[in-house]
Amino acid sequence: MQIETITTHPYNDQNPGTSGLRKKVKVFQQPGYLENFVQSIFDSLHDFTGKTLVLGGDGRYFNRPAIQIIIKMAAANGFGKLIIGQGGLLSTPAASHIIRKNNAFGGLILSASHNPGGPDEDFGIKYNVGNGGPAPEKYTNAFYQRSLTIDSYKTAHIEDIDLDRIGTQQIEGLNITIVDPVTDYAELMQSIFDFNLLKQSISSGYITLLFDAMHAITGPYAKRILIDILGATPDSVINAEPLEDFGGHHPDPNLAHAQELAERMFSPAAPVFGAASDGDGDRNMITGSNIFVTPSDSLAIMAANAHLIPAYAQGLRGVARSMPTSQAVDRVAVCYNIPCYETPTGWKFFGNLLDAGKITLCGEESFGTGSDHVREKDGLWAVLFWLNLIAIKRQSVADIVHEHWQKFGRDIYCRHDYEAVEMDIANGIVEHLRSQLPALPGQTFGEYTVKYADEFSYEDSVDGSVSSNQGIRIGFENGSRIIFRLSGTGTVGATLRIYLERFEADASKHDQDAQVALAELISLAEQFCEVKKRTGRTEPDVVT
Repeated sequence: MQIETITTHPYNDQNPGTSGLRKKVKVFQQPGYLENFVQSIFDSLHDFTGKTLVLGGDGRYFNRPAIQIIIKMAAANGFGKLIIGQGGLLSTPAASHIIRKNNAFGGLILSASHNPGGPDEDFGIKYNVGNGGPAPEKYTNAFYQRSLTIDSYKTAHIEDIDLDRIGTQQIEGLNITIVDPVTDYAELMQSIFDFNLLKQSISSGYITLLFDAMHAITGPYAKRILIDILGATPDSVINAEPLEDFGGHHPDPNLAHAQELAERMFSPAAPVFGAASDGDGDRNMITGSNIFVTPSDSLAIMAANAHLIPAYAQGLRGVARSMPTSQAVDRVAVCYNIPCYETPTGWKFFGNLLDAGKITLCGEESFGTGSDHVREKDGLWAVLFWLNLIAIKRQSVADIVHEHWQKFGRDIYCRHDYEAVEMDIANGIVEHLRSQLPALPGQTFGEYTVKYADEFSYEDSVDGSVSSNQGIRIGFENGSRIIFRLSGTGTVGATLRIYLERFEADASKHDQDAQVALAELISLAEQFCEVKKRTGRTEPDVVT
C-alpha cells in the first residue's frame, strides 16, 4: 500500500463541543481541515494497528466524500478492518451497537445531529470509543491539543470504495466490510421489546401511529421496523428518504420543526401515537392524540414503567439525567429506592455510569433518552418503548401521562432558546450571571426565595474526573429552578438556553399551560440574565 505523508498547517478552531466537532460544510472543505482533525484523533489514540474502526453518518451533504477521505487515512494509519454502513449511512445508536457487537476499537460518526444540512449548512464528526459511546473529555481535549500543533497527515493511495455494495473486500491488506445499516439494530430492538404484542396491537387497529423521519437517517430504520416487521401501514412513516439537505428542513424533533407531524397529532384525525427523530437518529419527540410529552416527563414515565418492558422486567439499577433536565425522574427514583445521578449535558457523561452498572436508564431534556443497550441516546428505541407501554397498559398517551402526574406530581417545565447570539454578548450574559451568584441565596422574589445559586460542577463517581462550568443554577426553596447554559452544538455564535421548572403537586392544576404557570420564573430569568435587553430581542427563537 502506497502511503503518503502530506504537510499541513494547524487550524485553531478544532475544539470539539458537547458531541464532536461541528462547523459549516465550507469550513470542513478547507484544504486539510477534515484531514487535520482525523489525524489528530488517530495521533491521540494508541495500539489500534490491525484493529477495527466503524464508520458511518447521517447522510447529510459532504458525508460521502468525507467517508472516502477517512477510509484512505484509516488505511494509512494502520487500522486492519473497517465496518461501514451501506451508502455511508449509520444512525448514531446503530453505530454504537455495531462498535459494541464487533468489539471494535472505536468508530467515527459523521453527523451534526439535529443541525440543518446542505452545502451552506452544517457538518460534524465525532469519535466513539470501544464501549460505543462518545469520547470522554480526556480524549477530546487530547484531540484538540494535537490539532493545534499538527504538521502532517497520512493517506493511502487506493481507489474510492463502492459504498453501496454490501459485502467484504480486501484492499492491500485492509478488510473493508459494507453492512446493511439497519439489520443489526433491528435485531437488537427485537431482543428488548415485545414485538409479537406490538404486531397484534397494530394489526388490530388498537395502535395507530405516525412517525416523522424528517428526511434524515431514521427513515430506513423506521420503515424496516415499524412497517416491514411490525405491520404498520406504509403511510405511518413520513419524510422517510434520507436527503443531503433534509429536504430543506431543520431535522430537530420538536413542535416547531416537525410541523407536519404536529398538525396531524393536534387534529381531530390524530392517530393514537406520533413521534419524530432527528438528523442522526439519537433524539425523539413523543406525542399522542392532542398531547405533547416533554422529554423530561418521558424519561420519568419510562423509568416508572420500565418493569413492564421485557428487557427491563427485573427493574432498574439506577437512573441518570442531565442537570438541566427536570427533576421528575428523581421522584421516580425515590419511589423505587434506586440511585439517581445528575450529570452535565452530553451523553459521554452517562457512559461511565452505564459501564459500571450503576444505571440502566438515562436521559436529557434535549429530546434524548437511552439505556444500557447502547452507549448513545436512541430515538427509535424510545419510540418502541412508548409503543410497548401503550400496548401493555391499554391506555392512551394522555392517560399514561396524567396517571403519572397523579402519582408523582407534575414538574411544569419549559426551555427557551436564544439562537445565534453573538459570542461577546453571550459571554457577557454568563459573566453577568456569575457576578450575581454569591449574593442571591436568601433573597426573595415574589413567591420565590433563592435556596442556592451556583455554577454546576460534576465529579464522576466512577473515575473521579471533574467537569466544571457546566451551567448556572438558581434554585428556590419551593423546589423550582432556573438554569442558564450556553449550548455546545451550534455552529454560529452561541445558543443561550434557559430552563424553567416548577413542581406542582395539586392534580387540579396539572393541565396548566407551561408558559402561564412559569410566567413569574420567565420574568425572573430575564431579570437575572438580561438576554432581551442585551440582544434587543423580544422573545426566544424556540420554546420547548
